[in-house]
Amino acid sequence: MTDFNAWARERAEHFERCAERALPPENRLPWKLNEAVRYAVLDGGKRVRPLLAYAAGDIVQAQSEALDHIALALEYIHSYSLVHDDMPCMDNDTLRRGKLTTHRKYGEAMGMLAGDALQAQAFFELTQCKLPAEQVVSLVKLLSAAAGAAGMCGGQAVDLLSVHTKPDLETLTLMHRMKTGAMIRAAALMGLYAGQQMPSAMLIGQMTAYSQAVGLAFQIIDDILDVTADTEVLGKTAGKDEADDKPTFVSLLGLEGARARARAEHEVAMQALAAIEEAGFAGKTERLAQIADFIMSRDH
Repeated sequence: MTDFNAWARERAEHFERCAERALPPENRLPWKLNEAVRYAVLDGGKRVRPLLAYAAGDIVQAQSEALDHIALALEYIHSYSLVHDDMPCMDNDTLRRGKLTTHRKYGEAMGMLAGDALQAQAFFELTQCKLPAEQVVSLVKLLSAAAGAAGMCGGQAVDLLSVHTKPDLETLTLMHRMKTGAMIRAAALMGLYAGQQMPSAMLIGQMTAYSQAVGLAFQIIDDILDVTADTEVLGKTAGKDEADDKPTFVSLLGLEGARARARAEHEVAMQALAAIEEAGFAGKTERLAQIADFIMSRDH
């Protein structure tokens, strides 16, 4: 098996080629909207959600073409959320992935439309999966639930309402299980649904435990990096959470307390993968373990 960095780079480059082909061309009406959509998706980001889908799909020998459509759908939703989150009515940010935010480059109206278009395109991508109808419907359910009021959008709403407040740890954890964790959980589970048959209850349960832990660790590390890394490293404005008086795991637990919580979540993720290995999938979870390790390594 190739090392993680080589695999992640190959998968990211493969994803980029898929997105280049799938996104609407810039030379076709509405050309400015198409340009903004491509700008929001291409050439940037860690592609963690596609990587999770590909790695989870390997466990069940998933169809590669279906995984590509799933990866695109996940990243379209993620990219649309970033475009909207960066707008003045939300986080009002000017930098994302080391370049101007979409609304700063194309204007607020075109930025809003680019996000809207990406959300719609995500569900179109899922209809292109050559899988049994039952599995495609499950994919749509997973993605819509993760992106909606019970998931990412709901978490963002709680986040906005939490500015200038001091929520308890339970509330903060729930908010981030929705805002960040729901889409990460969906990525891992959707990879399982690209296999030859519907995944077992055991596999779904352990993958849920893994992805919930990884999702929370991802957010905790993000909170840590907001106070320890500079803007050039982050690719977005450093220190913005503190400047905006937003509650974070660092503001509640302190820097070392947040790191300890991230390590605890990583351990939960590893235990879930061990259970999957013991249930008949020996040697199948290494990539998922490497993704969890990569998430933790960002704080170094």
